[in-house]
Amino acid sequence: MQPELYHYLQTRTDLLHFVRQNPKWYRTLSREPNRVGELEQEAKYFYGKTVPQRINKLSNQIQMITMLLQMAGSMKD
Repeated sequence: MQPELYHYLQTRTDLLHFVRQNPKWYRTLSREPNRVGELEQEAKYFYGKTVPQRINKLSNQIQMITMLLQMAGSMKD
């Protein structure tokens, strides 16, 4: 792996951890270091940081809060 690329991965610990969990990316980046953008996209999907995943997570949290509020309201009555 190129030293510049490895230094970049060291500054982004989430990407370094992802590469260590998925050794195919280590091989891919060693052969084609210009595919860092693809690595970042796949890591975002893996860690659940894409916009649709965040919206889904927020939606689930809102549903949970409303359910708890409804349950608390029904216990009052």
